[in-house]
Amino acid sequence: MGAAAAAAAAAAAVTDPETAARAWVECFAAGWRAPSSPEAFAAHFRPLLAPDVRLIQPQLPTLQGQRAFEEEFVKPLFALIPDLHGEVERWGSRGDVLYIELTLRGTLVGRPLSWRVCDRITLRDGAAIERESYFDPSPLLAALARTPRAWPAFLRLRTRSLLANITRRRTR
Repeated sequence: MGAAAAAAAAAAAVTDPETAARAWVECFAAGWRAPSSPEAFAAHFRPLLAPDVRLIQPQLPTLQGQRAFEEEFVKPLFALIPDLHGEVERWGSRGDVLYIELTLRGTLVGRPLSWRVCDRITLRDGAAIERESYFDPSPLLAALARTPRAWPAFLRLRTRSLLANITRRRTR
């Protein structure tokens, strides 16, 4: 069992909500701190997410499930910003809901980039069933606008998201 899986199992086994929340956030922070690859990042977070996790974020359609997390969020994001990492600044919890503030940093085609995020995460049995991310996308969009070499990767990300959204609507 990997460190993330062990932490997720420990968080689920704890009956004290504050202790369970702290364990989950520590694992979340470790995953963002220094991901070595998109695959390692996805593998680290897999035990923290429910199989049918719902992911809501600006500039992308709502995603459902771990496969969508990996294929439509992690891979395109790390293709755009390969050295992306984050630092948890502070967090709070109320029952099964966590609020985590973090700063994301990386380089977009050689240009440094950072932006602040607040994730609202709802847990059930120690796993996230929903993550809604709140952030101002302006720094990211401005960096993209100033970096024409990043446009093809960004357009692939948007096209992939659009096609996934159309496919999901047709299967409903």
